[in-house]
Amino acid sequence: MDPLTPEQRHKNMSAIRSKDTSIEVVLRKALWHRGHRYRKNYKKLPGKPDIAITKYRIAVFCDSEFFHGKDWDALKARLEKGSKGDYWIKKITRNMERDKENEQALRNLDWTVLRFWGKDIKKHTDECVREIEEAIFEQMVGTACLDECPDAPDDEIPPDGESAFTKI
Repeated sequence: MDPLTPEQRHKNMSAIRSKDTSIEVVLRKALWHRGHRYRKNYKKLPGKPDIAITKYRIAVFCDSEFFHGKDWDALKARLEKGSKGDYWIKKITRNMERDKENEQALRNLDWTVLRFWGKDIKKHTDECVREIEEAIFEQMVGTACLDECPDAPDDEIPPDGESAFTKI
């Protein structure tokens, strides 16, 4: 049973935003202070990632626990008891499906996708930033390896058998 009146619930729900949520702002500020630049709510990508680091093709989603179904079995059981349980179960199930579809579409475009739960962002912001920085590093190393990696395909090795690297 909902402890709030329908009017109180309406006011509460109408205040929930889809952009510039507190968890997004916390993570964006931490990234900005570390010198990372990004696009927010990047409309050119599937799912409009909350943070898109276009230089390294990294899409970051800041998901709230309720709307994206964290601990879904427990949440679903709790929702089934509510007055609008069917509505919320259907809505959150569709959100989770859409999350998977958008993630796959981004991966098909060769983007790295990272998802963080809101409470993890608030309590462990540094760990979230570290994970993003690790993804940036992996992209940097991967890009550099494509340009200079000694394990390059045979058609990129000079015909005289010497290394593609210049000796000093």
